[in-house]
Amino acid sequence: MRVDKFLWCVRYFKTRSLATNATKQGKVKIKGANVKPSREVYVSDIITIRKNQIDYQIEVLDLPPSRVGAKLVGLYINDITPKEAFAKLELLKYSTEYYRKKGAGRPTKKDRRDIDDWVEDPENTEKSDKEEKE
Repeated sequence: MRVDKFLWCVRYFKTRSLATNATKQGKVKIKGANVKPSREVYVSDIITIRKNQIDYQIEVLDLPPSRVGAKLVGLYINDITPKEAFAKLELLKYSTEYYRKKGAGRPTKKDRRDIDDWVEDPENTEKSDKEEKE
């Protein structure tokens, strides 16, 4: 079975064309090597999929005859993604929520002043103030 069809069958991608495009962009690897969408998948292959800033790793247990229901996916793959990958996603989520919403545009003058105040070190500003007075 082709790798793009397999990823669609086990519900890693909503459509087969999304799976094909991800494979063409180098987001899918088998045993650490980039693959083409037409690459055949075999039992016991380790597939790495880069999706939503996480490197998912799955082991092929069996090849499905066609697209399977969500409850049956566990019969065909074993998810061996390390837990650290999901922890990185949580940290990234917190860091992006802190600053600005997507599409909010450039920082305002107030935002810029706040950034400057946060970046400036109070000890360095005191020294530079003394140097200016002399």
